[in-house]
Amino acid sequence: MNWLAPVTLEGTNATLAPLSSAHVPGLASAMQDGELWKLWYTSVPAPEVLAQAVQDLLAQRDAGRVLPFAVLDAAGVPVGMTRLMNLDPVHKRLEIGGTWYARRVQRSALNTECKLMLLRHAFEQHQCIAVEFRTHRLNAASRRAIERLGAQLDGILRAHQRTADGNLRDTAVYSITAAEWPTVRTHLTWQLQRPR
Repeated sequence: MNWLAPVTLEGTNATLAPLSSAHVPGLASAMQDGELWKLWYTSVPAPEVLAQAVQDLLAQRDAGRVLPFAVLDAAGVPVGMTRLMNLDPVHKRLEIGGTWYARRVQRSALNTECKLMLLRHAFEQHQCIAVEFRTHRLNAASRRAIERLGAQLDGILRAHQRTADGNLRDTAVYSITAAEWPTVRTHLTWQLQRPR
């Protein structure tokens, strides 16, 4: 099965649509809510370079390196982006990353459902043995969100990468294994069913 075959994943609160240049205007509007590109520890593109960033992601998709999605809310309005990356079809591993959301949908059922759909796709369609999540060691909000999913901290990759400003980034690496997936799936499904 081709891990990079474009696929639309639909839920009640969100749809993950294959990213295209047609999503750029809506995504540019969504980025204004929270101005995530201004946070020094994120790698969210600024609005003025978003169109080029999307083109770069589409080129990476065509080269077999990533599978990017536009995140749409229940009304079909773009509210963020995410992707499957660091794909390893031999060892059946991948990373869910490059995720950002407009502030209005952060810590909402939309995010929980998106992660549930991506994890289900990885474990149930591609029989992954593990799915990783990575974030800057100092991005406390992102780390809490990953931990709420049920992912376990594997460790910190010290001086792992350079950030856009040239500083060194320590990367916190989390994962969910195939053995943990049934419990994580139950947990995320329960979270979505709880009254908010």
